Order: sequence, then structure tokens, then C-alpha cells
Amino acid sequence: MTPAPYPRTSSTPERPRMTVSLNRRQFLAASTLTLAAVGLAACTPRQGSAFLSPTADAVDAAEAGRLTTGATIERALTAEPVTLDLAGQTVNTWGYRGASAAEPIRGNVGDLLRVTLTNDLPDPTTVHWHGLALRNDMDGVPGLTQPAIKAGDTFTYQFALPHAGTYWFHPHVGTQLDRGLYAPLIIDDPRERAAYDREWVIVLDDWLDGVTATPDDVFAELSRGMGGMGGMDHGGMPMRMGNTLMGATSDLLGGDAGDVYYPLYLINGRPRLDPETFTAKPGERIRLRIINAGGDTAFRFGVTGHQLTITHTDGYPVAPHEAESVVIGMGERYDAILTAGDGVFAVIAEALGKVDQAVAILSTGAGSPPPPGTALPQARTPTVAADLTAADDVALGSKRADRTIALELTGTMEKYDWAINGTRMNMDNPLRDALAISEGERIALTITNSTTMWHPMHLHGHTYQHPDGGPRKDTSIVLPGQSLRLEFDADNPGRWLTHCHNLYHGEAGMMATIAYQQ
Repeated sequence: MTPAPYPRTSSTPERPRMTVSLNRRQFLAASTLTLAAVGLAACTPRQGSAFLSPTADAVDAAEAGRLTTGATIERALTAEPVTLDLAGQTVNTWGYRGASAAEPIRGNVGDLLRVTLTNDLPDPTTVHWHGLALRNDMDGVPGLTQPAIKAGDTFTYQFALPHAGTYWFHPHVGTQLDRGLYAPLIIDDPRERAAYDREWVIVLDDWLDGVTATPDDVFAELSRGMGGMGGMDHGGMPMRMGNTLMGATSDLLGGDAGDVYYPLYLINGRPRLDPETFTAKPGERIRLRIINAGGDTAFRFGVTGHQLTITHTDGYPVAPHEAESVVIGMGERYDAILTAGDGVFAVIAEALGKVDQAVAILSTGAGSPPPPGTALPQARTPTVAADLTAADDVALGSKRADRTIALELTGTMEKYDWAINGTRMNMDNPLRDALAISEGERIALTITNSTTMWHPMHLHGHTYQHPDGGPRKDTSIVLPGQSLRLEFDADNPGRWLTHCHNLYHGEAGMMATIAYQQ
């Protein structure tokens, strides 16, 4: 029997309240755009009048057309300085009160989520709801969809939860993501028949804040460039130079695996010297929701003694795929099912190219924890997105593309001049080189990586489909020297960022705006 769909609402939820004041960075250039419904004003470049505002009627209409249950989830979230204990090491960082890697926000598809963020940080911040096709003025990109929330101010994010799946949230201001400011957002579908006994949310992270440096320190060091160092012989091992890492390579990533030195790698906020233990009974089926919240690290994830059945990526179902391990770039999510064996096993996230790992424990019975240095088996090639096929009910229908947008990824480590189409994003003027689309179009997005490093590319506000019936995703790895053609339907009006989810590449300028025309 097919479940009845959720009722649609014909009314738009009350606009969120915001207690922010504009600063000089929000006054962009030339002409003024009124964000009337929330009482804000911001300036846009001259061509900005050709693009929809984040609070346009079309944005309201898209929100009103989303499924709704009539239920509202209220959460209070505070961004604040926090002190963590990482295996006996005291670390001062920033985090959220009200959510964390081990404390997700959770709701059902169609629920209205209302999160009031209080900014107790010394700097402005926002929240970006990664992977969600939500209303544009709730996307959390300062200067593009909202002003940054100043220290001491509050902002209420309010939107319908649009699609079931594994998501997460984090700031979109500077290097804040590489602190402790992130948490999962899990959206359930009550109509889904659970073919598993337990569920574990597993958040992977690379960590340096408060241990070796701050993320701002790292970005400043990277921004000076690494000219003359790229040809150095490291004897097959990565070598630390300050806060950078030379010679970290992985065939799975096409060469250079990453350039930031991290002293710790975490699963659910815990390093391998203090691992989390997941307990189950032998034979139980366990759903894993795996999120890579790292700044510069791709992981190969697996569980010793177990096979994974990949069921979803980036929130969308795929045809079940058997895997020994799976490669997860920054911003990507994978769901998998495993059947728990009898004993004690290592849950491992191998930091690709960096000769280190994050570790947790799966315990179902008697036995000793796996010894330090336990590695994932490599009898089978690790699974990547190209190995997966979208489930029939989420595959995009066949349609000729109305518009093709070409994105060329450019830049080098030597100059640290990462860009798209040779232009580095200026967030003081995010519409300057905006790429125009129109509502109702089928968009082909062709991403060509002309650099010597891999890039996990993320599109806000939409999911696209990989070619040849591949998976539906919002974040995809593009290897050096390769191209990837993606298609999506322009069904969520607004102004949307696309960018590399290597935090430091994006901050350097590898971002672009895709904006709906009026």
C-alpha cells in the first residue's frame, strides 16, 4: 500500500525574525536591493537587478509548494567559545551549545524547522544548512543570502525540511568551519520502512584548532604560497612544514591529497586514543550515516571484518552497492548498512595520503580492541560516487539540457590562487560574475579540473545527477585533469553558491554564484 503524501500548505510560514545590523561589508556596490520582508537592505552590483532577491515572491512560492506536516521543531543554538577534552588534551575552540557531532538536530520531512541562533562569538557568523534545497534567504551565505550575524545578535532560521536524508550544518564565514562549529541534521521519512535494527551517525573530522594553530593561522600561511617546494622528494612520506603538509599523495585522489597538517583525526569528536565504542548484538543490521566535516581531508571509511552496503549518498537513495570501503570527500555523506559480526572491530576513517586515521570501536561480544595501527583491508577497490546508480524513484527524468554552464577549476599551490573560470570570488561583490539561470530550466553543469589537485565541489540549494544514471548528489569529487558533467532542474529560485569544499581553497576564491534571473 502506498502511503498518502503529506498535505501541501498554501500559506507561507511567518518570516524569520532577525536582530542584526548591517556593517560596511554588506554594502556591496552601485545599486540597492531591498530585503523588505526581514527589514534588511544590502547593495548589489549594477547587474544585480537582473537577479532574484533572496526574499523574492518566487522564493516564497517555492517554499509554499513544499510538503508540510504541520509540525514545528524549535531549537535554540548558541555559537560560543568552548573547551574540549581531546584524549586528555585541553583545547580551546568554538562550538555550538544545543548541537554537536554527537547531538544532531532531527525532524521529519515536511516539518518546519525553527532554529534561533545566538552569536556569542567575538566575530560575525552564519549557519549554512549543507545539502538542503531550502528557501534562499535561509542558506546562510553572508553578503549573498543574508548579512552576517554580528557578535551579540540573534537570527532565526525557519524553513520546511524538504527531503529525507543525512545532512549537516556549519558556518559560511571565513575559516570557522575548521573549528567545532558543525553538527548533523537528520531528516527522517516516517513512511520509510526501516530495514535495520540500529542507527549510528558518524561524523569524521580533521582537527588542529587549539592544538597546533588556529584555522586563520593556517590560511594565512597557505596564502603566502608554496612556490619552489612542489618538486621536493619526501621519500614517499608526507612532511610537515609549519602548518602545511608536503608530499601527501593518494592515487584515489589523483595525486596531491591535501596540504594542511592535522595533529588529530576524530570520529564524533573523539580521537583514536579515546575512541567511541558502538555496541550492538551479533547479527543486527546497523544503518550508518557518515558525514565528512573535515576542512582538507578525504577519508576512506570502513569497518574491519565487515562489508558495507551503500544505500544513500548526500541524502538520496542509490541502488544497493556492496563495498569494502568508501571514499568520502569533505562535505559528502554516505549511508550504509552493515550486519554486525561477533566480536570487537575497528571503525576506521583513513586520512587519505596523510598516514593517519580516525578510529572508533564496534563491540558485539567478548574480545580485545583492535591494536593501534589496525588498517582497513584492501582486497577490493574502494567505492566512489562513479560506482553508484541513482534509485529509480529519485533519478532525473530524461530531458535535454536548456542551458550549459562551464566551470573551470584553476589555480596552484605555488601561488594559492584557487579560482573558478580564472576569477577568484570576492564575497564583497558576490554577484559580479554571477552565472544566470532561469526557473524551470534543465541545467547542465560541466566542471573541468585544470589544476593538479582534487576538489570536492558543492552546489547550494539543489541536488544534481551524475551522468549515465549516476547518483543524485550535492557534493562531488572532481579529480585533477578530469571533467564531470552534472545535471539539475532549476526548481529553487534564488542566489546560490557553488564552491570547493576544501575550506581553504574556497576561502582563497574557488567559489562562484549561480543566480536565477528575474
